[in-house]
Amino acid sequence: MEKIPAELANGAAGGATRVVHAVCSHDCPDSCGVLITVDNLSGKATKIQGDPAHPVTRGFLCGKVAKYLDRVYSPDRLLYPMRRKPGIAKGPLAQGRELDAFERISWDDALDTIATRLQSISDEFGPESILPYSYAGTIGQLGYGSMDRRFFHRLGASQLDRTICASAGGAALLSVYGVKLAPPPEDFARAGLIIAWGANIHGNNIHLWPFIEEARRNGAKLVVIDPYRTRTAALADQHLAINPGTDALLALSLMHVILRDSLENSAYIAATTHGFAELRAHALKPEHAPESAARITGIDAETITGLAHAYATTQRLTGKPAVIRLNYGIQRSENGGTAARAVAMLPLLTGAWKHRGGGVQLSVSGSFPFNNDDLQGPDLMLSSPLGRPARVVNMSELGHALTTLGEHEEDGPPVKALFVYNSNAAAVAPNQNAVLRGMKRDDLFTVVHEQFFTDTADYADILLPAPTFFETKDVQGAYGHLFVQVSNQAIAPLGEVRNNVAVFSELARRMGFTEACFSDSVDDLIDQTLAPQPHDPRAPWFAGIDRARLEREGHVPLQFPVDANGDTLPFSDASWFRTPSGKGELVPVPVFRAPQESRANASDYPLEFLPRKADNFMNSTFANHPTHQRMESRTAGILEMHATDAAPRGVVNGDEVDIFNGRGRIRLLAHIGDKVGAGVVAARLDWAKLGNDLSGSGANVNALTSETLTDIGGGATFYSTLVEVRKAPAHA
Repeated sequence: MEKIPAELANGAAGGATRVVHAVCSHDCPDSCGVLITVDNLSGKATKIQGDPAHPVTRGFLCGKVAKYLDRVYSPDRLLYPMRRKPGIAKGPLAQGRELDAFERISWDDALDTIATRLQSISDEFGPESILPYSYAGTIGQLGYGSMDRRFFHRLGASQLDRTICASAGGAALLSVYGVKLAPPPEDFARAGLIIAWGANIHGNNIHLWPFIEEARRNGAKLVVIDPYRTRTAALADQHLAINPGTDALLALSLMHVILRDSLENSAYIAATTHGFAELRAHALKPEHAPESAARITGIDAETITGLAHAYATTQRLTGKPAVIRLNYGIQRSENGGTAARAVAMLPLLTGAWKHRGGGVQLSVSGSFPFNNDDLQGPDLMLSSPLGRPARVVNMSELGHALTTLGEHEEDGPPVKALFVYNSNAAAVAPNQNAVLRGMKRDDLFTVVHEQFFTDTADYADILLPAPTFFETKDVQGAYGHLFVQVSNQAIAPLGEVRNNVAVFSELARRMGFTEACFSDSVDDLIDQTLAPQPHDPRAPWFAGIDRARLEREGHVPLQFPVDANGDTLPFSDASWFRTPSGKGELVPVPVFRAPQESRANASDYPLEFLPRKADNFMNSTFANHPTHQRMESRTAGILEMHATDAAPRGVVNGDEVDIFNGRGRIRLLAHIGDKVGAGVVAARLDWAKLGNDLSGSGANVNALTSETLTDIGGGATFYSTLVEVRKAPAHA
């Protein structure tokens, strides 16, 4: 292996080893600072550990990333460009047998082939027939979206609306506050009551947990609202097992009690909100009373009333505010945007924002004033063959895009080329059967840039090897803390892996794009994303932060304004809001509507299905690694049921069961327990090709989910899914 140059390290390079500061780039709010020990002679990484100097992640890693050397040096890494062998049909490949379908080629052959095919497809069908598909396989600024966006903008390819994770919740927060700000994790230690609403903190936001535990040692209570008994719920002071998709009604019922019992902060409401009279009248309707809400939410009226009183009076009784950790599970329902809006309004009624440790946190990503316009070059669309912005395709409707888009003239052309990177679309996209039907098309040219032979790679015409965060340099914010970090390259790329910047720069040259921006280096791009934007009111928060300082210090906090006490209190007064009214928007009032796919509308498919994320995977990332599989083995291939639902179906522990609806069918082993309530079943997201579906269909939980979109934000509705369960035939 090539020896890494000393200048790639941000510390001393002398001696037998050096330690390089990097950042975990996986899709997690924590964005951990990490230290990678590298042997100077071999250039090989020998150790990964948390950076003890990071004020939030504080020197420890989650169980996923603690084993990261296994990922970097896995014998299953995709290390060279590959091409599908002639005559090999697209479709699932048994793990370890992928090379039966692919042959190694050079980077020149791969890039020339891609450029030639994209050009011919653009010439014949128009550039919008080319669809990029990516998400947060890396959340570093450069890896997530920089040269790739420039390339597809200049090409005139369809734009991708990246909605699959956070769009409904993000739109909800913006509609209420006008900007996505939140209390930092450190301030949770100051809270008197913490509500984890749809948030499995212990499973996927572990660096918030020590601050919660500090608050609990000082008398705080932790309440978890979740339809599944997660790790976090099992450790909480109280778990409210809400029925899926009813969160908006619970929030409205809490408002009902707060307003009925005069527990609101009238002075704060008058100074900072717009539309309170309308919200008050709406929340006090009889259908929002705890007795009415209990029948639908599954949470009894006394508990709703008690939680409302505790939430509204914590500051007065303990001197410490209440805080809500709202996570994205709540918004993966048909009315998920409304639910997130309703929850986001609660601290506006109580004035929790006036105190450190109070408020609501969904994401702090909106705090970072990265210069994405310069980084991603949307103006390049005007130089494309279209001469205008291209059409937008919602990533949560990939199945539709690959199978029916283009049938009507107003749709534009059908998708004829698909370029997948930073995502395992075949595993994570909803309505999986439609997605795979589209990916199997002989007339679809598919390129996949990946680290492993994933489900999606099995459908590729050309495979390109991608780096881990050990092998590339990037700059990164976070959506769970307020530190900017540089992630230095620790080792030379293994094999012939290339990062997104290099791949799309080379493709731009082969496509004849002459704009100077396609020659920008990694450091150029980092400088551009950190460049001040005078028109952005957040620009002062980047004061004093540049690449040189980041390379020197590793992590630097954003520079927020402080009050006379030295505290930063977002939304403590009206100056923080960025809404049209300049205040917190309580209108339009949130209206609860039961999802079409819910127990309220159940017919042939009476059970609500939760296609859960695994605690020890990151979406589908890590699912193929033996160490992570062992950590997660207790849920592999399992359908979790409540005894109330199992008994009438004649199902007992260990039975094979078919889970099905009008979109698909999978077969798993039944596990009867207390993790889900009556009327709810749950199974884990996994790679489809790993064989957890006992029927051998090569499907996973997304064979059952739909392409229905959320009420606002156009997000995916994974948790609005109805199914039926039957015991599999005995001969199976």
